[in-house]
Amino acid sequence: MDFAKLLADINNFVWGPVMLALLVGTGVFLTVRLHFLPWRNLFYAMKLIFTKKGETEGDITPFQSLMTALSATIGTGNIVGVATAMVLGGPGALVWMWISAAFGLSTKYGESVLAVKYRETNSIGEMSGGPMYAMRNGIGGTVGKVMGVMFAFFAATASFGIGNMTQANAMATALESGFFVPTWITGTVVMVASLIVLTRGIRSIGAVSGVVVPAMSVFYFCMTLIVIVMNISSLPAGLSEIFRMAFSFEAVAGGVGGSIIATILTSMRWGVARGVFSNEAGLGSAPIAAAAAQTDHPARQGYVNMTGTFFDTMIVCMLTGLAISSSGVLGTVDPATGKLVSGVQLTVLALGTVFGEYAKYVVAVSLALFSFSTILGWEYYGEKSFEYLFKNRRAVMGYRVVYSLATYVGATMALDMVWNISDTMNGLMAIPNLICLLWLSKDIADVTFDYEKNVVALEKKSVENNCKDTFADTNQ
Repeated sequence: MDFAKLLADINNFVWGPVMLALLVGTGVFLTVRLHFLPWRNLFYAMKLIFTKKGETEGDITPFQSLMTALSATIGTGNIVGVATAMVLGGPGALVWMWISAAFGLSTKYGESVLAVKYRETNSIGEMSGGPMYAMRNGIGGTVGKVMGVMFAFFAATASFGIGNMTQANAMATALESGFFVPTWITGTVVMVASLIVLTRGIRSIGAVSGVVVPAMSVFYFCMTLIVIVMNISSLPAGLSEIFRMAFSFEAVAGGVGGSIIATILTSMRWGVARGVFSNEAGLGSAPIAAAAAQTDHPARQGYVNMTGTFFDTMIVCMLTGLAISSSGVLGTVDPATGKLVSGVQLTVLALGTVFGEYAKYVVAVSLALFSFSTILGWEYYGEKSFEYLFKNRRAVMGYRVVYSLATYVGATMALDMVWNISDTMNGLMAIPNLICLLWLSKDIADVTFDYEKNVVALEKKSVENNCKDTFADTNQ
């Protein structure tokens, strides 16, 4: 039997309709269970990003925790994944990405609440948390311990593939095609940079992510926004096509992507799949970073980390999708292959309508920054999973070094098999994590309603009283 084909079949099954339905279904359940508070408090959550509450336990600030989580989620999926979804699922896939992200807010919130609630202090005084600790300490017993080990194993394994070698490979390929940089040079630079940052631990990762993630996000935001503004006359038609094809039982793209035919089920499948792949809501990775935050209440950090899904999918992915749909390049056929242009090349074509030949440089720089930040974020996820399994500081330091060295391998080798193995492990992480979320949904609800009653309501009342006092003073 062809081993590569077997891996591909397993991967397709793991990321099939059942998994996607479970991911979205858990988000829907938690949204209703929490009385839609993650939606209602979204703007409140954004204000919390830059708020620090006095002396609290934790290793990094809430902002750095969010940036560490975003460093792992904002990656190649925002550039390559969106373009692929819009070709395979039609432009309507973008709508289903938004819908899945809306319910993903509740999933990401719930994961982060449990991560902080059940976190522990390790042997050197650092915070350790995430789904594996929630399973062991929240669910408890043999079932909880087995689930925790399973999750940690899947996460540690996935970190080398989807968080490391595939990212280094994407970076090396982008820099080689855009700036003719040999892959071995990219591999060497990334390996050394990773060693410098990662061997110093979470505080170093948080500090670097706090600079790199905002910088790369603003850069990509500006570039795609320029494309959308310059093609503004085509945007209404593009938006109309996006929403029409999202809910059509079978439709042929008109103004955008005339060569694309898609059904509502195809659109839904690819939109949800690429949305989840991009923002990682439900996979259980991001709450590992949430557990390291300096916070006085699990719900507070839950709200902060929840915004990561909003920024990743509803902002960055949306900008890529609108840039493609407004530029009129969706549905372009490559004359050399006779197939539809997809992935990174489609994004380059879209940006090329404004930046011309310079578009490949914009995409190359964006991919390089996104990939490097993902390498940093996923190292922390893998490290904490590895620590959970072995509880040995020397082993953890060894993991940091081996992880850094693996970036060179990823940058200089073909990785089809590695991609399928790591993608499968990434999907398998979600199974015990979603079970844990549903099992401990009462814990999440209790924490949420307590915070709403004793913190949010009082803060809102204080703001109202201050406004009334200011108004009274003005009248006097």
